[in-house]
Amino acid sequence: MMAPMAEKPPYWYLISVLFSTVPLTPSLAMSLYEVARELHRSGEGAGEVMQEGAEGKVTNLHKSFSLGALAGPGFEAELEMPKGKGKVRFLLTREGLEHGRRRARVEAALRN
Repeated sequence: MMAPMAEKPPYWYLISVLFSTVPLTPSLAMSLYEVARELHRSGEGAGEVMQEGAEGKVTNLHKSFSLGALAGPGFEAELEMPKGKGKVRFLLTREGLEHGRRRARVEAALRN
């Protein structure tokens, strides 16, 4: 049996990619999720993503997007990678939003 916060869910459970000109590794997708989750929580317009092999800017589009039965707040990342520039447009899924809320509650409880 898995502990509730022991493992992160797979990235495809947290975000849904609408468009991408670059291949997404699991670590890059999780980095995009982390930045987008914080932008959604704070309401800020943009944030930076930096990891080995990619860096760039994630923009909160302040719009909801849907893809079939999936819907959520939309984001766009402009990335610089060793093979050139790329763009990723994605949304945070309901599960991604809920995972972020649970994580924020746990972090707040640990601070107190």
